[in-house]
Amino acid sequence: MKPHLIVATVALALSGAAHAQFQKPEDAVKYRQGAFTVMGAHFTRIGAMVQGRVPFDAKVAQENAAIVAMLSKLPWAGFTPETEKIKSRTKPEAWMEMDKVRAGADKMMKAVADLEAATRTGNLDAIKKTFGDAAATCKACHDAYRE
Repeated sequence: MKPHLIVATVALALSGAAHAQFQKPEDAVKYRQGAFTVMGAHFTRIGAMVQGRVPFDAKVAQENAAIVAMLSKLPWAGFTPETEKIKSRTKPEAWMEMDKVRAGADKMMKAVADLEAATRTGNLDAIKKTFGDAAATCKACHDAYRE
Protein backbone atom coordinates (compact mmCIF):
# COMPACT_ATOMS: atom_id res chain seq x y z
CA MET A 1 0.00 0.00 0.00
CA LYS A 2 1.29 3.49 -0.83
CA PRO A 3 2.38 5.61 2.16
CA HIS A 4 -0.21 8.32 1.53
CA LEU A 5 -2.98 5.69 1.43
CA ILE A 6 -1.81 4.31 4.76
CA VAL A 7 -1.85 7.79 6.28
CA ALA A 8 -5.29 8.43 4.80
CA THR A 9 -6.63 5.20 6.24
CA VAL A 10 -5.20 5.95 9.68
CA ALA A 11 -6.50 9.52 9.60
CA LEU A 12 -9.99 8.41 8.63
CA ALA A 13 -9.98 5.95 11.50
CA LEU A 14 -8.79 8.67 13.86
CA SER A 15 -11.34 11.18 12.62
CA GLY A 16 -14.10 8.72 13.45
CA ALA A 17 -12.62 8.31 16.91
CA ALA A 18 -12.42 12.07 17.31
CA HIS A 19 -16.14 12.41 16.81
CA ALA A 20 -16.63 10.12 19.75
CA GLN A 21 -16.19 11.70 23.12
CA PHE A 22 -12.58 11.81 24.27
CA GLN A 23 -11.97 9.81 27.44
CA LYS A 24 -10.09 12.70 29.05
CA PRO A 25 -9.54 16.34 28.05
CA GLU A 26 -5.82 15.56 27.80
CA ASP A 27 -6.64 13.05 25.03
CA ALA A 28 -8.32 15.78 22.99
CA VAL A 29 -5.28 18.03 23.38
CA LYS A 30 -2.91 15.22 22.35
CA TYR A 31 -5.15 14.45 19.37
CA ARG A 32 -5.18 18.00 18.03
CA GLN A 33 -1.46 18.48 18.68
CA GLY A 34 -0.66 15.22 16.91
CA ALA A 35 -2.74 16.17 13.89
CA PHE A 36 -1.05 19.58 13.68
CA THR A 37 2.41 18.03 14.06
CA VAL A 38 1.96 15.52 11.26
CA MET A 39 0.26 18.11 9.05
CA GLY A 40 3.13 20.52 9.64
CA ALA A 41 5.73 17.89 8.75
CA HIS A 42 4.13 17.26 5.36
CA PHE A 43 3.52 20.97 4.72
CA THR A 44 7.19 21.66 5.44
CA ARG A 45 8.21 19.13 2.80
CA ILE A 46 6.31 21.11 0.18
CA GLY A 47 7.81 24.32 1.54
CA ALA A 48 11.32 22.97 1.07
CA MET A 49 10.58 22.45 -2.63
CA VAL A 50 8.88 25.83 -2.99
CA GLN A 51 11.89 27.54 -1.41
CA GLY A 52 14.35 25.60 -3.57
CA ARG A 53 16.02 23.87 -0.61
CA VAL A 54 15.28 20.49 -2.19
CA PRO A 55 14.67 19.63 -5.84
CA PHE A 56 11.07 19.99 -7.01
CA ASP A 57 9.31 16.65 -7.45
CA ALA A 58 5.71 17.07 -8.59
CA LYS A 59 4.68 13.61 -7.40
CA VAL A 60 6.13 14.13 -3.93
CA ALA A 61 4.50 17.57 -3.69
CA GLN A 62 1.15 16.10 -4.69
CA GLU A 63 1.41 13.23 -2.19
CA ASN A 64 2.29 15.60 0.65
CA ALA A 65 -0.43 18.09 -0.28
CA ALA A 66 -3.02 15.31 -0.25
CA ILE A 67 -1.94 14.32 3.25
CA VAL A 68 -2.00 17.95 4.45
CA ALA A 69 -5.48 18.49 2.99
CA MET A 70 -6.83 15.39 4.65
CA LEU A 71 -5.18 16.12 8.00
CA SER A 72 -6.36 19.75 7.97
CA LYS A 73 -9.85 18.54 8.86
CA LEU A 74 -8.81 16.63 11.98
CA PRO A 75 -7.47 18.92 14.74
CA TRP A 76 -10.66 20.89 15.25
CA ALA A 77 -12.42 18.01 17.02
CA GLY A 78 -9.78 18.33 19.73
CA PHE A 79 -10.79 21.89 20.63
CA THR A 80 -13.40 20.86 23.16
CA PRO A 81 -14.59 23.12 25.99
CA GLU A 82 -13.02 20.78 28.56
CA THR A 83 -9.56 21.41 27.08
CA GLU A 84 -9.56 25.14 27.79
CA LYS A 85 -7.82 24.69 31.15
CA ILE A 86 -5.32 22.06 29.95
CA LYS A 87 -1.83 23.50 29.54
CA SER A 88 -1.01 23.80 25.86
CA ARG A 89 0.27 26.40 23.42
CA THR A 90 -3.26 27.66 22.77
CA LYS A 91 -3.72 31.22 24.01
CA PRO A 92 -6.71 31.94 26.26
CA GLU A 93 -8.08 34.28 23.57
CA ALA A 94 -8.84 31.28 21.36
CA TRP A 95 -11.49 30.08 23.77
CA MET A 96 -13.13 33.52 23.87
CA GLU A 97 -13.07 33.80 20.07
CA MET A 98 -13.80 30.24 18.98
CA ASP A 99 -15.98 31.49 16.11
CA LYS A 100 -12.94 33.32 14.71
CA VAL A 101 -10.78 30.24 15.26
CA ARG A 102 -13.29 28.12 13.33
CA ALA A 103 -13.44 30.73 10.55
CA GLY A 104 -9.65 30.65 10.36
CA ALA A 105 -9.76 26.86 10.21
CA ASP A 106 -12.20 27.05 7.31
CA LYS A 107 -9.89 29.49 5.47
CA MET A 108 -6.94 27.21 6.07
CA MET A 109 -8.77 24.13 4.84
CA LYS A 110 -9.82 26.00 1.67
CA ALA A 111 -6.27 27.26 1.08
CA VAL A 112 -4.86 23.77 1.59
CA ALA A 113 -7.43 22.33 -0.84
CA ASP A 114 -6.31 24.96 -3.37
CA LEU A 115 -2.69 23.92 -2.76
CA GLU A 116 -3.58 20.29 -3.34
CA ALA A 117 -5.31 21.22 -6.62
CA ALA A 118 -2.24 23.20 -7.70
CA THR A 119 0.05 20.25 -7.01
CA ARG A 120 -2.04 18.13 -9.38
CA THR A 121 -1.08 20.52 -12.21
CA GLY A 122 2.63 20.01 -11.59
CA ASN A 123 3.13 23.77 -12.13
CA LEU A 124 5.69 24.98 -9.59
CA ASP A 125 4.64 28.64 -9.92
CA ALA A 126 1.02 27.75 -9.10
CA ILE A 127 2.20 25.64 -6.19
CA LYS A 128 4.34 28.51 -4.89
CA LYS A 129 1.38 30.91 -4.90
CA THR A 130 -1.05 28.52 -3.25
CA PHE A 131 1.60 27.41 -0.76
CA GLY A 132 2.12 31.05 0.25
CA ASP A 133 -1.63 31.54 0.64
CA ALA A 134 -1.94 28.41 2.78
CA ALA A 135 1.07 29.37 4.89
CA ALA A 136 -0.49 32.80 5.49
CA THR A 137 -3.64 31.20 6.91
CA CYS A 138 -1.54 29.08 9.27
CA LYS A 139 0.50 32.11 10.34
CA ALA A 140 -2.61 34.22 11.00
CA CYS A 141 -3.97 31.66 13.43
CA HIS A 142 -0.58 31.05 15.05
CA ASP A 143 -0.05 34.79 15.52
CA ALA A 144 -3.46 35.27 17.10
CA TYR A 145 -3.99 32.07 19.07
CA ARG A 146 -0.73 30.18 19.62
CA GLU A 147 1.85 30.91 22.30
